[in-house]
Amino acid sequence: MSSSFSWSHYDFSKAEGIKHVRTEEGINELMENALLDEDSRPRALATLEGVLVILRGVNLNPGSDLEDMISIRVWARPDRVVSTGRRRLRSVQALKEQPPESGGEFICRLVAELGDYMGEAVDRLEAKLEEAEDDVKDSRTVARNSPFTALRRQSARIRRYLGPQREALEQLIKAPSDLFDDHQLAGLREEGNRLTLMLEDLDLVRERAMVAQEEFLGIVAHEQNARMLLLSIVAAVFLPLSFVTGLMGMNVAGLPGTENPSAFLILAGLMTLLAAGIMLLFRYRNWL
Repeated sequence: MSSSFSWSHYDFSKAEGIKHVRTEEGINELMENALLDEDSRPRALATLEGVLVILRGVNLNPGSDLEDMISIRVWARPDRVVSTGRRRLRSVQALKEQPPESGGEFICRLVAELGDYMGEAVDRLEAKLEEAEDDVKDSRTVARNSPFTALRRQSARIRRYLGPQREALEQLIKAPSDLFDDHQLAGLREEGNRLTLMLEDLDLVRERAMVAQEEFLGIVAHEQNARMLLLSIVAAVFLPLSFVTGLMGMNVAGLPGTENPSAFLILAGLMTLLAAGIMLLFRYRNWL
């Protein structure tokens, strides 16, 4: 790190971090509030004193939800950067391992790191979608809760912050500031284009998930209809047979065949013929 450049990173959820930002960094109150705000959305603001950038990165920490985006807030001048966050972000760790030498380089590298991990998250969603699409042809291989609902929810949550993040980059590029040189501005434009492509990929993931979910629901409905048809056929076959057995089983005088030892075999044969006739009728009408 250049001797003329310094960078401090604080945890805004801890009293010590809040104290450093409030009393030791010499930042105006507006910037302090933005750096310490509990909830924020991606945006950029350039002033005469410096540039404020608030961005979001995907949560790749073990045991965390991919779509649980992590906020990083940055106040930057050419020779000084103050950043705040609440949870561990891999992009910040990468910058600590190889520190930048200016405020402009810090923001450009941070945006690039966030974009790399964002692209990894989008690739994961696409891979999950392709796997689920391969399994959708057989409803027994799909969990009771359709995976497409979860994929649509994840893509929507990530997109919620990617849209404003792209707008923040555009504001940063257009804002008058001596923080970036021409090469760095070109790099920010490329990152903005990459964010646009990710947004398009997320939209495609959501649309593909909707189509696949409709196909899955169609398969489930078809299988349910097939089961109902089978039950209806069984009922249609046995309903007249049940009527005959119930009629012939009444304990009243005058029933035919009570004195004939072959009556049971004759009745069983007639019932078999009746069942066969019903099946032939169903086959003739293409119900089987």
